[in-house]
Amino acid sequence: MKKCPIHRLLLAALLAGTAGPATLMSSPALAQVGGIVHDPRNYAQNILTAARTLEQINNQIKQLQNQATSLLNEGRNLASLPTSSLQELQAQVDQTRQLLGEAQRIAFDVKDVQAAFNQRYKGPALSGSHAAMVANAEGRWEDSVGAFEDAMKVQAGIVGNLGTTRQSISKLVTASQSAVGALQAAQAGNQLLALQSQQLADLTAAIAAQGRAGALEAARNAAAEAEARERFRRFRKAD
Repeated sequence: MKKCPIHRLLLAALLAGTAGPATLMSSPALAQVGGIVHDPRNYAQNILTAARTLEQINNQIKQLQNQATSLLNEGRNLASLPTSSLQELQAQVDQTRQLLGEAQRIAFDVKDVQAAFNQRYKGPALSGSHAAMVANAEGRWEDSVGAFEDAMKVQAGIVGNLGTTRQSISKLVTASQSAVGALQAAQAGNQLLALQSQQLADLTAAIAAQGRAGALEAARNAAAEAEARERFRRFRKAD
């Protein structure tokens, strides 16, 4: 029994599709089914082209995803820190400066210090009349008492700042640990540095106030010693 022509064409197409590259190149097989010509070599080329096109599309999708991720990261890096301790720090510094500005009798001013020392601590102040010497001695005592009181006020103000400082540290450390970008982390670090500067300013104020009190007390003792010598000289002269 003879095979029909359609069976022969299908068999030829199957053999052509399974043939090796050399067979395809040397003698490309053509099949015609229902009036449509099938070229296995052209079909394989189309498949390869479609695969390459799909790969290019996948690569473009990955590039777009990477660009989107990069933009999101840039957005996070540009995000500003939602918290700020600047006002609290400025208020603490202003309070300390106010306490220093309220210094009694001899202020933290070079001209004021010079005038007070010329008036009560040296020269004619130690060799005037008995009444003037008594008045100057009382003035020096009041300078020392006022300076020690000022130092204690400054110290009390700085101690009072510790509670606010602790809250600021906690808030800034939390903000730094939860920073979502480089800008937020940098801003948190800058505010921590500002807080440290404020603490150094408080420490400087305390040292200055304490040093002022100590210096005035030392000056009072020196003036009292000089005044005592003058009184002794006058006593011997009277004899």
